[in-house]
Amino acid sequence: MPKARTNVKAADNRLSRKDSGIGTKKAKKKAAPKDPNKPKRPPSAFFVFMSDFREEYKKENPNNKSVALVGKAGGAKWKSMSDAEKAPYQAKAEKNKLAYDEDIRAYNKGLNEGGDSDKSKSEVNDDDDDEEEDE
Repeated sequence: MPKARTNVKAADNRLSRKDSGIGTKKAKKKAAPKDPNKPKRPPSAFFVFMSDFREEYKKENPNNKSVALVGKAGGAKWKSMSDAEKAPYQAKAEKNKLAYDEDIRAYNKGLNEGGDSDKSKSEVNDDDDDEEEDE
């Protein structure tokens, strides 16, 4: 009669929870929701170029439905361009970045002014009412 259970212990060791790491990780906390009022980052010079390039490419190739082909063609053209040809796109990207910097400073300033206290506005007003009653 053949032995049926020669490697039972080896198989059991591979399936044990301690060895495999199953269920040993802590649950991750959910990320805080993104603020829809926060300014979006400006596009880089390449993406400014790509917005113009896409329009030209669509005019030249109206039957093209592939986004990948447009991206590859744009990337190849960007690499082949000289610094002088890239300069207008880089200037526009820099202008957009400066505007973004101003917007984000104003946004952060608004957060700091409005969020200094853990108390809600009603609680702050309640404290003011209590002080007036004491006088």
